[in-house]
Amino acid sequence: MSWHSALYVGRVRHHRFRPKPHSLAYRVFWMLLDLDEIDGLAATLTLFSRNRFNLYAFRDADYGDRSGRPLRPQIEAALTDAGIAHDGGPIRLLTMPRILGYAFNPISTYFCYRRDGGLCATVYEVHNTFGEIHSYVAPADAAAAPLRQEARKLFHVSPFMALQMRYCFQVVHPEERVSIAIEGYDAAGRLIVANMSGKRAELSDAALLRLLATHPLLTLKVTAAIHWHALRLLAKRIPWRTHPAPPERPFSPGSAVTSHDTGSMQP
Repeated sequence: MSWHSALYVGRVRHHRFRPKPHSLAYRVFWMLLDLDEIDGLAATLTLFSRNRFNLYAFRDADYGDRSGRPLRPQIEAALTDAGIAHDGGPIRLLTMPRILGYAFNPISTYFCYRRDGGLCATVYEVHNTFGEIHSYVAPADAAAAPLRQEARKLFHVSPFMALQMRYCFQVVHPEERVSIAIEGYDAAGRLIVANMSGKRAELSDAALLRLLATHPLLTLKVTAAIHWHALRLLAKRIPWRTHPAPPERPFSPGSAVTSHDTGSMQP
């Protein structure tokens, strides 16, 4: 059977510009999961399951409001609340799966399409290492290549960055390649840039088995890398910020940026 779901294998890169430069890069892979295909994938693949232990697994309660309720109506409700028109088209989630029961996704992205195939919105679901979650919902210009969006930062991610920031997104939605670049600006200008990019591969048991060898214990390594680089930032004496309360609402609005508005992407 031909799936819209797929694997994307690539790299994540981060660079901080101030007050002292700091960079990191590591290999990673993601699953692109069409929300309507997950049960079919779990029934077809030996190494992938839904809501039960396996080498690779998807657990509904890791996402959205983490109640385990179906994700499609949650995301559709968020689009409606944001005033974004949708017509029941595909919703595809780019995320790292649970690997041997463990998962941590700094960011997972929902690509929301209309039935005619045009992209109408993206939802950026952000997790921090304090067990909290928040999502930014932004409309998409289906004709834009790459897609440009922005959102005011409302959610505490790192103790080394304040809330008084704005995110600027530049996205190539998943086809043969996927790319999401995120720039963070504060009052002094650009503070950070992060880029995740990958190349499409077939989602199959053979591919999943190969990834176990080339990317062993990936999700655990991502968490370990976050804490290792936190120690390095402390050693560089980057100021530590207190942890503010999370937003009351689980979703907050972003906006699309047209070619005429690119100046608004910077403070």
